[in-house]
Amino acid sequence: MIPAVSIIGHHDSGKTRLLARLIPALADRGLRVGAVKHAPHTSTREDSASDSAQLSAVGANPVLLVGEMQARLTWQWNDAEPIESVIDRHFSDCDLVLVEGFKHGPLPKIEVFRRGRDMAREPLAGEIDVVALVTDERVAAPDGTLLLSPRDLPAILDALERLMV
Repeated sequence: MIPAVSIIGHHDSGKTRLLARLIPALADRGLRVGAVKHAPHTSTREDSASDSAQLSAVGANPVLLVGEMQARLTWQWNDAEPIESVIDRHFSDCDLVLVEGFKHGPLPKIEVFRRGRDMAREPLAGEIDVVALVTDERVAAPDGTLLLSPRDLPAILDALERLMV
């Protein structure tokens, strides 16, 4: 199985910002990194008039849309299919896959926590099993949870690499 780690957290906690810093830094360490964005409340459907949407509508599965500088592979998602099998099938050339979301999924999780405007907000750690908590806030974390500063990128990278074995 290809190593994968979920980066979880409340809305607007800085998950995407952290991933955008981690991916090039992991590449600098010689790793090929794939990314998955879990967005269960967002439609991934294209305009129904597009050619690729029409191909999907008549039963093509998957559909690969190839442009000049990028391509997009879409397929019919089955909620019962484990995320690990999707990663193994579509990210076979990666050393690590970083998944934004899937907080209730089976992958090891690193939580990004920031209170923001909601001062009553607490970390998910404790109600969800996480291996590390990336935060500048003073928070209580369950025993054994690694606390990391978002400014200490090398420590976060090291924690990710330890999870890969």
